[in-house]
Amino acid sequence: MNPLIMIPARMAATRLPNKPLALIGDTPMIVRAYRQAEASGLPVVVAAGDPEIVEAVEAAGGRAVLTDPALPSGSDRIRAAVDAIDPEGDFDAVINVQGDMPFASPGLAVACAAILHGESTCDIATLVAAEADGSDRTNPDVVKAVLALSEGERQARALYFTRSTLYGDAPVWRHIGVYGYRREALNRFCAAPPSPLEKREKLEQLRALEMGMQIWAAVIDEAPLSVDNPADLEAARALA
Repeated sequence: MNPLIMIPARMAATRLPNKPLALIGDTPMIVRAYRQAEASGLPVVVAAGDPEIVEAVEAAGGRAVLTDPALPSGSDRIRAAVDAIDPEGDFDAVINVQGDMPFASPGLAVACAAILHGESTCDIATLVAAEADGSDRTNPDVVKAVLALSEGERQARALYFTRSTLYGDAPVWRHIGVYGYRREALNRFCAAPPSPLEKREKLEQLRALEMGMQIWAAVIDEAPLSVDNPADLEAARALA
C-alpha cells in the first residue's frame, strides 16, 4: 500500500477558537501534531480550512493544502485535500490523524495502515483503548466501540459505536479518532448523505456501517491526550 497521512484543521472550533494555532510551549498545536505524524515515516499533509494554518505549517517546514472552510467535516476536508494533491490516485490509503492530538504516537498512523494492509475486507481502520476508569462507561462524551473481539486478540471488526452506557463484565473500549481509509472507501463515504444513526448519535462513522462498510479496530495501550477545551490545553502545556 501507499498511504498518506492527512491532518484536518480549522480555526472555527466552538469550545476552543483558533485551536490549531494555540501555543504548547513555543510551538503551535498543529505543528506539534504534524511533527508527531511525520515521525511515522509516512508522508504528511495538513488539510487546512484557513490560510493562517497553512502559513504556520509551511513556516515550520511542513506541507499544507488550503481547503474550503465551509466543508462539513474533517473527512470531507481530507478528501478535498488529497484530491487536490493527488488527482491520479497514487496514494491508495489516507490516514486521518487529528490535529488536536499534539502528543499522539507516530505508531498510531502506522497501526491503521497495518490493518488496511492485513485485512482485505476492511474499508476503514481505526483504534481503541481500554476505558480509563469506570466513569467512561456512562460518559456520553466518551465514544464506545463495540467490537467482535475474542480474548487475547488485539484487532477485530467494529460492530457499532455509541455514546450510550455499556453494561456487562467485558472491557469497554474507548474509540480513538484516528482513521485509515482506503481511497475508494473515503470517496464513497463522503459522497453519501448523513445516515439516520449518524444523526442520532452524532457519530459519522455510523454512516459507514449503515452503508455496509467494514470498520476494523486495533487495540492500543493508552489513549492520547486530545485537546478539546481550555482545561485540556492547560494539561497539554503542563505535559510539554
